[in-house]
Amino acid sequence: MLFFRLLIVAFGLDLASATVSAMSPHDPIGVPSEEFCAAKGQGRILRADPSNYQELLRALRAGDTLVLTAGRYPRLTIANLNGEPGRCITVAGPAAGPRAVIAGQAGHNTVEILDSSYIVVSNLTIDSLGMGGDGIKAPRTTHQATHHIVLDRNLIVGVGAFQQTDGISTKTPTWNWVIRRNTIVGAGTGIYLGDSDGSSPFVAGIIEYNLVLNPLGYCMEIKHQLGRPDLVGMPQEPQSTIIRNNVFIKDDHPSPDGDRPNLLVGGFADTGSGSHDLYQIYSNLFVHNPREALFQGSGRISFHDNILVGGQSAGAVFRDHDLPLRLAHVCNNTIYSPQIGIKFGSPTREGHAVVGNLIFAETPIVGLDIAATDNLVARPTDAGNYVRAPLSRLGALDFYPLPGKAKGSPLDLSPFASELDFDRDFNGLSKGARYFRGAYAGDGSNPGWRLRAEIKN
Repeated sequence: MLFFRLLIVAFGLDLASATVSAMSPHDPIGVPSEEFCAAKGQGRILRADPSNYQELLRALRAGDTLVLTAGRYPRLTIANLNGEPGRCITVAGPAAGPRAVIAGQAGHNTVEILDSSYIVVSNLTIDSLGMGGDGIKAPRTTHQATHHIVLDRNLIVGVGAFQQTDGISTKTPTWNWVIRRNTIVGAGTGIYLGDSDGSSPFVAGIIEYNLVLNPLGYCMEIKHQLGRPDLVGMPQEPQSTIIRNNVFIKDDHPSPDGDRPNLLVGGFADTGSGSHDLYQIYSNLFVHNPREALFQGSGRISFHDNILVGGQSAGAVFRDHDLPLRLAHVCNNTIYSPQIGIKFGSPTREGHAVVGNLIFAETPIVGLDIAATDNLVARPTDAGNYVRAPLSRLGALDFYPLPGKAKGSPLDLSPFASELDFDRDFNGLSKGARYFRGAYAGDGSNPGWRLRAEIKN
């Protein structure tokens, strides 16, 4: 049995600690607001059916809510509608019971949001019917960006005609999007944010509590950013994009346009506005990838308290892609992968730290010379000696540590104190004295959510 603690090979632990401290941001990176729709007063509530909803939609004003009754609706286009802070415009289906279904049409996206702001789209079933259109899309326009958008509790299906068909897509500069509690099944790509040429950045977003199941390509991709346009209202100071508490699962379907990780995030421009942005990726579940890694990232990344199961080539890969890898904080993740646990394919320009991870892989960590410390590793075949059920089917899968099997000396997490929930585990519970390796700060019986193909609660 291979079981050891990875320490500094050539430079000593003191140097590793200094490296972590020197590279850690001194101030929190801008966190986008989740509360921009918090009501400042009750607006109008309008009720619609398939016969009149498009007419009512065009007349909505700040604070209005358009409630769609259950039924089947033609394409939804939200264009030139602008709510206000605290007075968002909401288009919603029933919260329970039969759904309002937006049906696709050949040659069109099923839901489009153009030149609009302070908009909520919730509780809809969006079915593109396999006709080649994206589910929800903010397309490129010649006008102002689309910003302050909430997509909540939608079910998106029928978007798997091609690998390039997206469940949710942005192709125009965006900021302050909240994508929350959506279920996307069988898409070409589940969520695709930003344009492929890096010219339309996705800035200051929150992607949380989504389930993306069985896409042909990515569960989610955020494109690289060549710069941030100077648009009215777009934040110019450093911002975070937050990816947390999502479930990203792939199956064995072929990927005709090329194999893809479950999640890929691209880099940031070397200078100017946006160059010090940060991806904060934590408490997500990644499951299965028959031909690629579960995660790949470049840019500036905080990656902690995730659970990664499978990944043919590796669990998590940090490397240059469209733009360089600059910063990687990799802390308290649980990784079960048949070959490589964590791979650095490129050097980090600002530094890296790999601390407190629980890794089951034939090769736990590759590509590092320094700053990997206090990780606990074993072969995949030995994982059952440390966690409850590493080889069972999803639903019975359980990587919660057995009593006394994932503990060590207290971890110094102070260098990560500016990063969101650095002191909370996969279940959102306190890490306490920080003895535990991996994504759970506890052992014995899991008090939290069980790993399965559903929205994490």
